[in-house]
Amino acid sequence: MPEDASQPLLADDRPGRPITFAELVAARADDDRPGLRFEDRSWSWREVVAEARRRAGIARDLRRPGPWHIGLFLENTPEHLFWLLGAALAGATVVGVNPTRRGAELARDIDFTDCGLLVTETGRHGLLDGLALNCRDRILTVDSGEYAEALAGTAPLAPGGDGIAPGAYFSLIFTSGTTSAPKAVICSQGRLGRIALQQRQRRGLRPDDVFYVVMPMFHSNAIMAGIAPAVASGGCVVLRRRFSASAFLPDVRKYGVTFFNYVGKPLNYILAVPEKPDDADNPLRIAFGNEAADRDIEEFTRRFGCTVIDSYGSSEGEVRLNRVPGTPPGSLGVAEAGTVVVDPETLRECPRAEFDEAGVLLNADEAIGEIVNTVGVAAFEGYYKNPEATVARVRNGWVWSGDLAYRDAAGFWYFAGRNGDWLRVDGENFAAAPVERLLARFEAFADVAVYAVPDPVVGDQVMAAVVLADGRAFDPESFAGFLARQPDLGTKWAPRYVRITGELPRTATSKVVKRPLRDEGWHTADPVFVRHGTPPSYRRLESAPPEQ
Repeated sequence: MPEDASQPLLADDRPGRPITFAELVAARADDDRPGLRFEDRSWSWREVVAEARRRAGIARDLRRPGPWHIGLFLENTPEHLFWLLGAALAGATVVGVNPTRRGAELARDIDFTDCGLLVTETGRHGLLDGLALNCRDRILTVDSGEYAEALAGTAPLAPGGDGIAPGAYFSLIFTSGTTSAPKAVICSQGRLGRIALQQRQRRGLRPDDVFYVVMPMFHSNAIMAGIAPAVASGGCVVLRRRFSASAFLPDVRKYGVTFFNYVGKPLNYILAVPEKPDDADNPLRIAFGNEAADRDIEEFTRRFGCTVIDSYGSSEGEVRLNRVPGTPPGSLGVAEAGTVVVDPETLRECPRAEFDEAGVLLNADEAIGEIVNTVGVAAFEGYYKNPEATVARVRNGWVWSGDLAYRDAAGFWYFAGRNGDWLRVDGENFAAAPVERLLARFEAFADVAVYAVPDPVVGDQVMAAVVLADGRAFDPESFAGFLARQPDLGTKWAPRYVRITGELPRTATSKVVKRPLRDEGWHTADPVFVRHGTPPSYRRLESAPPEQ
């Protein structure tokens, strides 16, 4: 296929008409460049699209009355990609089923999203045992003999992709569930097509780029930041069943990876692999994702000689913040027009943050508010069968993100936590995220989560759960000295309790889940240290917390 054969369809970041994801997939049907590599196998884009049409044919033949929803309960394998793209071509809706869910919650996800067909593999049968699923009689196992026979005996879907409406649902993607029960976000064919083209344009992606997709494919990051831009650019997708920090650099070199998408802590995990002098000798060009720590971004850039583009974005798609040149440490960057910080009670835009000479935020009560898009309601396509959650997110004609932030005088944004990440200590309100950023400076800490636990009298106390860096122990005296040396430590920020734990509870995409930490408080088998006196010192908590 000539280098620019698909450009009339794919060239513009803002095409004159909505482009569906199905059209982008169909445009690869005659492309003989590499489209997929997995372990030691490879497929051209022509072969990938042909395989996708075979899966679409099976889905067509098994379709029943009702919503045409296909649950994908698979690892990151070629079958997962073939079914994802096949559903796009057929106009079916894919549901990313989260394998970290169990029992009744897993069954609820599958039935709630009206999956009429569930595609899975033998290794996940045990998770389905005993579940009374509505689609129990329509479960396909891709590594079975019956499935192989079905593939051989089914006519593939006819070529096409241009008869699907932009508003047709392409996927239902569950939110991470860090603050509430997961909700299924609607993503239409037109929205994913737009995202794919924008990613290609903004990142300068080319047909010779190689996309390393190791984030789980039931999550929006893998689809929107990895697979969709690969389809739009004609680059090659490299799949790995699951993320491995130790395999990262060998894979980058083996497959010629130029683009890596991530969410959460993968950069940190990769950096934990012992450094070698030639780590920067690799083809990686861009690491694109969100929620990486500042020091990990800086170190990853230095060590692997690539550009790290870390941004803030929601699965719902209506809020995006981007780092730009000159972005200060700790900042998320700047927002697009119409995105502001709003006081949920007054509906007024919050004033800019004010700091003292040491960098302490002086007006947290006024400056911290919820991230709101005042002009992007149309970008939010709603939650599936959950009008209450949709209404809660769209209020006053605006889209409310559920996340807290503040802005400095220059317009740079700083994350302040989720809506439940407020603490009120001795009458002072502040957010958890700035405290976490400060505590992360302590060299013995590899991971930090800050949250509120009840004060015995009124309000909250600050508790921090921390994971120690390899080979480090918690030295209470050293930690107290560290706090005393931090000029920007708020007067109420010093943790009352410090819990030393082996790992923080996380979602499958590495986002910290604080609910179980709050629920357990200091009632845990993990070592807990409590603050005493003035100046503060820390001692091991042996029984009930002491009085203030």
